[in-house]
Amino acid sequence: MSLTESRLTRTAAGTGSGTGTRTEVTSAARGGRLLRAVVRGAAAWRALAVGTEATAEWVSRTVRPAGVLVVLAATVGLVVGMVFGWVEWMVAGAASVLLLVMAVPFLFGARAYAVSLTLGHARVVAGDDVTGEILVRNDSGRLALPGRLDIPVGDGLVEFGVPLLRPGHSIEQPLEIPALRRGIVTVGPATTVRSDPVGLLRREHAFDDVHELFVHPRTVDLPSTSAGLIRDLEGSPTKRLVDADMSFHAIREYAPGDSRRQIHWKSTAKTGRLMVRQYEESRRSRMAIVLSLATGEYLDADEFELGVSVAASVGLRAVRDARELDIVVGSEIPRVVRGRVRSIRHLPAEAPRLLLDAFSGVSSLENTMAVADVCRLASEANERLSIAVVVVGSTVSLTSLQKAALGFPADTSVVAVRCDERAHPRIQALAGITVMTVGTLDDLSGLLLRGATS
Repeated sequence: MSLTESRLTRTAAGTGSGTGTRTEVTSAARGGRLLRAVVRGAAAWRALAVGTEATAEWVSRTVRPAGVLVVLAATVGLVVGMVFGWVEWMVAGAASVLLLVMAVPFLFGARAYAVSLTLGHARVVAGDDVTGEILVRNDSGRLALPGRLDIPVGDGLVEFGVPLLRPGHSIEQPLEIPALRRGIVTVGPATTVRSDPVGLLRREHAFDDVHELFVHPRTVDLPSTSAGLIRDLEGSPTKRLVDADMSFHAIREYAPGDSRRQIHWKSTAKTGRLMVRQYEESRRSRMAIVLSLATGEYLDADEFELGVSVAASVGLRAVRDARELDIVVGSEIPRVVRGRVRSIRHLPAEAPRLLLDAFSGVSSLENTMAVADVCRLASEANERLSIAVVVVGSTVSLTSLQKAALGFPADTSVVAVRCDERAHPRIQALAGITVMTVGTLDDLSGLLLRGATS
């Protein structure tokens, strides 16, 4: 009896243990299936979101406002016509659907073209026209329907009509861009545009051909003996006395630290004390041009353009005269730190082309330093300046110009050029500064000659 009960007990125990294991396995399988379902659902949701976003982007780029109205008319017309049995609404909806279907073939072939854009010149002067050429070739193996080619030119747009092109055929068209204002203008990329005659759908494809067109400021040729600009290619003596140079000044008594090479033996023999030579320092003229970029220091945009042209003209003359030149302008300063941060920018002046390219990219700034602060930083950045030319607008007073001149060393000649299109050209000699007022760019040369002879 006990043996039988022992067997039954072991059998019952074994049966119970197997049921628990199967239950645990079933629960684990259900959990795995649930996890896989959740992962698949999340992946499907992400794919749906990506697809929906791509579809919405395609629709926004392809369907024009007129196309949106036609789609609404087709949807409302068919739904209302079927629900209420109104034949007129169904006909309107069907006609709208037909218009959309007929517009689709006009979108084909947007990538069939190969477009080449060339410009006659990469650099022009403000006010000059720009010429170029557009080459459109059908590289596909099928007929390319007529289309349109859009070429952005700065903020503007130039449009070309492309006729029907057979496979392998091309067409050349001249590109004429009207007179541009000073600046760096982006031409391109050329974009093929496919659209149906009604304007329901539109498809675009932009190419990679982009050109930068440098529109230089207008300049005037200045004489090389301009306005008292120190012309000292071999060095011109100054009032500063040094122990060794080219321009002999006087004899003085020897002091500890003087070079024995400068001892003047004849004077030493006469006086019985060591005497050394003293010289006037010779320096090669170093010139700085400070152009104010503050919007508040000019009356309007035309006055600012005159200031840029004046600074570029003086800079060109200095480069051609092989002077050491530094062109300084103010930098953009965030409004939150304005008044606590000082910053200037140096424009390249190694060659005429680099100089004019740099002036093409300058623009007036709302948040920048006043011209007096720019002059102070320019003086700190340059040692032994011979002359400084400060170019400002008509809203800068003479008192402010005198304050700006104080930022330079006392032995630096400071010339200020005020641009005022309403004023007559004149020269004013003030304490520490000479102020020239120009009304047009052509006034600059005459004023500089007058300043050189005075």
